[in-house]
Amino acid sequence: DKIRIDPLTSASLFNKHKPWIETSYHGVITENMDTVLLDPPLVALDKDAPVPYAGEICAFKIYGEEAPFEAVVLNRTSGEGVLQASGPVDCESQKEYTFIIQAYDCGAGPSGADWKKSHKAVVHIQVDDVNEFCPVFREPLYKASVTEGKIYDSILQVEAWDQDCSPQYSQICNYEIVTAGTPFAIDRNGNIRNTERLSYDKQQSYTIMVTAFDCGQKRAKEDVAVHIDVKPVCKPGWQGWSKRVDYEPGTGSRPLFPKMHIETCGGPLSGVKVMLELQTNHIGKGCDRETYSEKSLQKLCGAASGSTDLLPGPSSSTNWTASLLTDSSRDSDLIYRFDGHQAANVPHHVVPQNLTDQFTIATWMKHGPSPGLRAEKETLLCNSDKTEMNRHHYSLYVHNCRLVFLLRRDFTQVDTFRPAEFHWKLEQICDKEWHYYVINAEFPAVTLFVDGVTYEPYLVTDDWPIHTAKIDTQLTVGACWQEGVWGEEEAGDSLFTQYFHGSLSGLTIRPGRIETQKVISCLQACKEGLDINSLESLGKDIKFHFNPAQSLLVVEGEDLDSINTAMSKVSYINSRQFPTPGLRRLHVTTAVQCFGEDTCLSIPEIKSVVMVLPPSEPRITIAGSNRLVRPANDLRGPLGVAPFKELHITSTVMKGDAHRQGVTEVMHNLDYCDVLVIGEELNPERESLEIHHSALLGKHLDATNSTSGISIYGVDCMAHYEQALRQVRYRNWRPAALNERKFRLTCSELNGRYTSNGFNLEVGLMHLNCHISTFISASFGVQQLPVLSAPPAATVVIVVCIAALVVIVVIGVYRIHATHQEGSREDEEEVKDTEEDWDNSALNITVNPMEVGLLFFILGVLLLQNTNWKTRRPLALQIAAHPMILR
Repeated sequence: DKIRIDPLTSASLFNKHKPWIETSYHGVITENMDTVLLDPPLVALDKDAPVPYAGEICAFKIYGEEAPFEAVVLNRTSGEGVLQASGPVDCESQKEYTFIIQAYDCGAGPSGADWKKSHKAVVHIQVDDVNEFCPVFREPLYKASVTEGKIYDSILQVEAWDQDCSPQYSQICNYEIVTAGTPFAIDRNGNIRNTERLSYDKQQSYTIMVTAFDCGQKRAKEDVAVHIDVKPVCKPGWQGWSKRVDYEPGTGSRPLFPKMHIETCGGPLSGVKVMLELQTNHIGKGCDRETYSEKSLQKLCGAASGSTDLLPGPSSSTNWTASLLTDSSRDSDLIYRFDGHQAANVPHHVVPQNLTDQFTIATWMKHGPSPGLRAEKETLLCNSDKTEMNRHHYSLYVHNCRLVFLLRRDFTQVDTFRPAEFHWKLEQICDKEWHYYVINAEFPAVTLFVDGVTYEPYLVTDDWPIHTAKIDTQLTVGACWQEGVWGEEEAGDSLFTQYFHGSLSGLTIRPGRIETQKVISCLQACKEGLDINSLESLGKDIKFHFNPAQSLLVVEGEDLDSINTAMSKVSYINSRQFPTPGLRRLHVTTAVQCFGEDTCLSIPEIKSVVMVLPPSEPRITIAGSNRLVRPANDLRGPLGVAPFKELHITSTVMKGDAHRQGVTEVMHNLDYCDVLVIGEELNPERESLEIHHSALLGKHLDATNSTSGISIYGVDCMAHYEQALRQVRYRNWRPAALNERKFRLTCSELNGRYTSNGFNLEVGLMHLNCHISTFISASFGVQQLPVLSAPPAATVVIVVCIAALVVIVVIGVYRIHATHQEGSREDEEEVKDTEEDWDNSALNITVNPMEVGLLFFILGVLLLQNTNWKTRRPLALQIAAHPMILR
């Protein structure tokens, strides 16, 4: 019998085992290639071998990520296979792959049914790199700077990179300087150093070319340029400043250091302090101040009236300063220099007789240390007995660099032990610089102001008041007057003692009132100084402060950029329209603080100058009528006459450069105009020259007059001076005795620094012959007659003409009256015998008596004009040609 077998059972009988492969594989593939080298090789085994199909390997399958690989069976019987790339493999995209592989047998028969698969094996594939990319530098250009004279380990580092994926080809193994003959070297890390000390003077910059190699010795596609600057040796200090800054008058604020910056050579800093000092001690009285007279300045600053100038300029009315030495080197500043041998007695009528309980003494003083161990008293101002007892009533003196004010009151004012001497010890007293001293006394308190700063006395001594005595006092400047005490110089039986050594200016005394702080500050204010532009643009960390005169500026900050910005804003300013030209020295000192240290860098001092250029000098011109002729009634009237009614004051300056200049009118102030009498002084019994107070209202002007003339003073515009001068009145209540009165007017700006032309004016009396001459000139166009200089024959003619004129005028009046009476009678006869009237009309010639008289005058005038009495023909022609004769 036949045995029947089930197919399923048959398959299970012949394909009993599943294939076997290794548990893991490691493979390597070179990028851009397709063959993978596996370790161990890809081989699958099946225990069913050599059974066909069941013992054979039909396939390898890959599972997992989308790996670009496939496994191919090379031999079904041996189970050998190969792993290969199914697509491009790029190391730069992916360096490694990991996936699962399984082996499949061929099943139980040709159909492949009942196939079995192996266990899962892990395959790890590494992609080998190919050196396909060149190195590339990270920067297109490298820059660095070095300081001359130094050897650097590394000036800068260049860096290249490679796109290849493997360390062998992606790493840069070497750099090389392509440029030959340079004093530089480069290491494998790209660090460039100098091989010798560089010199800024020899070569200020170098440009070298550098290339790179990867570890596969592939060179960079493009070399890179390296630019190295050589700097001079770094010296801490300010850079970018000018040794001289020119200042053009009238330009306002001028920056001093617009491009300056500080170089600290890279040191870490915690703070910078800069001190700027403008040195103006050689200019005027310590700086550029207004150089008007003391009384003009007081008027300008609003000081109370009533002060007395004890050191005025020498003149006929202020001659007590004529013998004193003046310092002429100062530009229009009135400065008196005392060398221990000069003093001046102030006239009794000038001196305030009673200082009262309130008064002010002010002066400019420049004083140095006194020679010798025990210095003598040096008196600025002294009011002492003129004779006998030599008592000092009040005085101001310097003793051992101390300023002392002595005030002894009379028993009539106080009868108790009271303060009498007030002492101040200040550095300013002996520093050989100009300072402004003001003593404000509100007895018993006395306060000293020096340059506007208040100082109380450190010592006050008391004394008894002085007994009243009928002895005149003498006020002296520069020493003290003492009779009968022998000393350095005699003056009759009296002498000066306690001489002052130094310079004084503007010494004034005002009884009855003390000066205000505002006025004191105005009187001593400097018109030049340091300034800061655009304060709002300064950094928040910047601190700054000025001294009162703005000659000293301190700037502090932590950030160097903020300090540089602040210094670029520092400027010089001079508010005077006509500043004093010349140099002003400028010193800048700097202190740098480092972290944890007081000072760490030494910044050299800057010494610069500000050159104030000379201003365009104004030319002040006074113009108007030079002659004024008025009748006696006008001169005698209550207002008199205004000699300068047609006055005009102008000022011009030259503008332009050396090639092209022009005249430009400018406006500025004047500080005085003087009208001086030429010839004999005014006689107060019959004439006066004055200006009414109302003419000065609303102006910064005041006036004084005397028999020598009138002076209008005060700092004010030219228009106000014109208005005031036009209202100056001259009166003469006895004009018959006046022959002529001549005046000369001059005006000044800045206390005589700029003066006008001398404008001369003559005031004359209009006499009768002048009336006649003027009348004829106006009526007939005849030139004014030189009556006073006519020859005797001409005088006779004039007298005859005047007599004839009087007679004819009387006849004329009578004829007019008779004509009026006969008017009606003529009307009745008007129609009679018209023919006869016509015949007679040619014979009736009407003669105007006034015209006849004027004919006589014309004849006399023409005779006077013809001074050569021998030439009759020209005279006859003039008579015949005159319009009145022709008429």
